[in-house]
Amino acid sequence: MKAIIHTKYGTPEVLRMAEVPKPTPNDNEVLIKIYAATVNRTDCGFRSAEYFISRFFSGLFKPKNQILGNEFAGVIESTGKNVTAFQSGDKVFGYNDITFGAHAEYMVMPETGAMTTMPANLTFEEAACISEGGHYALCDIRAAKVKAGQNIMVYGASGAIGSAAVQLAKYFGATVTAVCNTKNVELVKKLGADAVVDYTKEDFTKTGQPFDFVFDAVGKTSFGKCKPILGKNGIYISTELGKNGANVFLALSTPLYGGKKVLFPLPTISREDVGFLKELVINGHFKPVIDRSYRLGEIVEATKYVETGQKTGNVVIVVLSD
Repeated sequence: MKAIIHTKYGTPEVLRMAEVPKPTPNDNEVLIKIYAATVNRTDCGFRSAEYFISRFFSGLFKPKNQILGNEFAGVIESTGKNVTAFQSGDKVFGYNDITFGAHAEYMVMPETGAMTTMPANLTFEEAACISEGGHYALCDIRAAKVKAGQNIMVYGASGAIGSAAVQLAKYFGATVTAVCNTKNVELVKKLGADAVVDYTKEDFTKTGQPFDFVFDAVGKTSFGKCKPILGKNGIYISTELGKNGANVFLALSTPLYGGKKVLFPLPTISREDVGFLKELVINGHFKPVIDRSYRLGEIVEATKYVETGQKTGNVVIVVLSD
């Protein structure tokens, strides 16, 4: 089968198309024919290993999982003999940041993995975008214990995580102030934001109101900068480690003193989480945003675009046309 592989860490150019053996599912696994995947910050982080700590998961000196792609949508081609939850022909989507594998024509997933059947009215490209941004946003919103009536800010509200965070926070009943650039103001309003700050024209720290939760969905602010706009017991969460890993240390120290604090929840995703996101999509509470699509053979160009930091929502990789 065709797959995009990388045998060493580095720039997007380490990615290349190759012919590799088609995987065979074990007794508790399914074989999925991939129709669509995405390129996202998780893929880029594991490919570059810019954060050295990622190598403890992906391989110290070279990648142990040579095929990236954590987010996918496709059709189950075959199942292991012990699988009961799925059958051949099921359209499925999900997320796998343990063994990856979606940047290929086929991948295997355990029956109990973070995967479920696709909403009937979605294309493969749309379904492939549900899980990555959705589960990161959901994890951090849950960690902050967002509830109805709270006032929250989402910085980087037009990315995959940020656009999901705006919609999920509204679902949980929060009042949302979204921060983005000029070109995405109208989009973010349509996602449900109650107020939008264009950071190219305004200082987002001068809104004149306290926030229960400031969520930096792109990792470009800091606790120090956001602390003045946090309420008495306000919470700051960033999707990045921060300068010199500051957010990890602050997450260990600030809760000890009470008041304003940093949290750094480790993201997790389960089959139940994917099912929850699916229901939100079906009921109109969450719609992933798609920026642009690339063919599998255009993976280097797609990755370079993601790494500009200017994408709006998700970048899709079309593996097979439906």
